[in-house]
Amino acid sequence: MAVLAPPVAAIRVAVRRALTGLPSEGPVLVACSGGADSLALAAATVFVAPRLGRGTVLVSVDHGLQSGSAERAEAVAAWAREAGFTAASVARVEVAGRPGGPEAAARDARYEALAEAARQHDAVAVLTGHTRDDQAETVLLALARGAGPRGLAGMPARRELDGVPLLRPLLEIGRDETRAACAVLGLNPWQDPHNTDPSYARSRVRADLLPALVRALGPGVVDNLARTARLVAADNAALDELAGTALTAARHPDGGLSAPALLALTPAVRGRVLHAWARELGAQPGALSHRHVGALDALVTAWHGQGPTDLPGGVRVLRRADRLAPVAVG
Repeated sequence: MAVLAPPVAAIRVAVRRALTGLPSEGPVLVACSGGADSLALAAATVFVAPRLGRGTVLVSVDHGLQSGSAERAEAVAAWAREAGFTAASVARVEVAGRPGGPEAAARDARYEALAEAARQHDAVAVLTGHTRDDQAETVLLALARGAGPRGLAGMPARRELDGVPLLRPLLEIGRDETRAACAVLGLNPWQDPHNTDPSYARSRVRADLLPALVRALGPGVVDNLARTARLVAADNAALDELAGTALTAARHPDGGLSAPALLALTPAVRGRVLHAWARELGAQPGALSHRHVGALDALVTAWHGQGPTDLPGGVRVLRRADRLAPVAVG
């Protein structure tokens, strides 16, 4: 009896764990660029999912940012059909003209395409190939930005993508394991030149910063950074639960929030309450920063009759006596 190679076994176990507990009917959709991480994920999913009685769909997103990208995406879809996927297709997206930097624009376009594909196939989950190394890079980038606990929590293993669970089964799997799994399975992953392009911050972290940390602090630094994300995420979940209760309790009978009730909260909980309330009012989540929340907090903790605070998305908040309330703009 052939012995299953450890990297292949580890990835299959991770995928099986991620698929456990999903609704009983409907396929799962794998996002695959053809790189080692997503290719190893796809190979594991097409092995595991049918044994759980579940169909598999693969989508390769063509961002159109590199010469030959369309051909590569078609080659990935062709491989998937031969590998046994129920369906495989290419989703072409337009990145130019989107807000934010090129990385953010490409990511937003990709997730929109995956959400649409999930709807078309009635998929019960979307799987992506983010690894432990990706998580470590995310934590370092968050540290550099001063992103706070939400940034340090990194990428969640599960979140909602337009009503469909987005799963990241490989967050505890190393990039070296996905490459080894591809080699064992005879798969030839594509090497994305963007991953080594120094014009991208993540590429610089991947090529320079993280290897330097490994040399200085030892190979355990990658796992330690990823573990930090898991620990912070657990703390965030607890604080978010407290903040949800506090937000309900702080609502003023005349609308808005009670300033005395907010003042009684600890700063960590109060900040989360104000952040959640700002989003509730319509402030744009991607543009809502710690500076905006700090300005709201000043209406509670350092109010001396100052005027309204403007939030992204055309939202304005003013303190009136003992409460914070939204006011019309214009």
